[in-house]
Amino acid sequence: MLKSAQFRLHLIVFLWGFTAILGKLITLEALQLVWFRMLFASLFLYVVIRFVKGRSVEVDRKLLLKLFGIGCVMALHWLCFFYSIKVSNVSIALSCLSTSTLFAAIIEPLVFRRKVDWTEIVMGIVIVACILAIFRAEFRYVEGIVFGILCALLGAIFQVFNGKLYGSTASGNIILYEIFGGWLLITAFMIGTGQIGEVTSVSAGNFGLVLVLASLFTAYPMFESIRLMKYISPFTLVLTVNLEPVYGIILAFFIFGQSEHMSPVFYVASFVMILSIVANGILKARKNKRNAQLTQ
Repeated sequence: MLKSAQFRLHLIVFLWGFTAILGKLITLEALQLVWFRMLFASLFLYVVIRFVKGRSVEVDRKLLLKLFGIGCVMALHWLCFFYSIKVSNVSIALSCLSTSTLFAAIIEPLVFRRKVDWTEIVMGIVIVACILAIFRAEFRYVEGIVFGILCALLGAIFQVFNGKLYGSTASGNIILYEIFGGWLLITAFMIGTGQIGEVTSVSAGNFGLVLVLASLFTAYPMFESIRLMKYISPFTLVLTVNLEPVYGIILAFFIFGQSEHMSPVFYVASFVMILSIVANGILKARKNKRNAQLTQ
């Protein structure tokens, strides 16, 4: 069962890595792309929870507002991610996404009121140095780098505050209302700016790709990641998810060819950055294990 769970874990991380590939293949603007993704993903999740699983989707009104608020952060996170891809490329967006671990290391202690770990400070310095190296080597993609880093910051905020709500209701309900809340925000913005009519002029090809993105690459991995928590530790899940940029960058290199070929500095800096994140995760796991043994 453990081997099966590990295979499924790498499968969903692979699917998440392929999300960036689809983001480049879909020719819609980032705003319309995220609008469709969140709409269809919330519909798929509702059908699965309510009719396939036969579970209730009712939540407390106060909790619902919190979920909608976090969902708005998720929507902005996805907007920055796909916009970064549109103005630069997949490799830039995914490498910048790795900095979410740095932001989480800063935000999490503030939210949960715990001490900052010195290993996280060292990791933060390494990540900043790598991003500066990428910035200098790939300055032509400055806009994509800026939005990629902003995407990572919003992603870290989303993850930390989402962690505070864990256990408040079924995990499926949390994901459902967060995605739906994000969709409501984008819808309100598009109505207010007169862009809502643009969603009616979508080609069949883009429509099909968005359906695949929302179901196979969004709703399914989210549900599967929750189910896997029965068989693997949260540490294993988080550590493996850090491979998402690796999968995505390799796939982009072979699928898109020349447009994804970066300088040697980019690949070295990205490798060092991802390696530092993985090493930090291993060190934290060992420290937690030692602390648990001392308290027994």
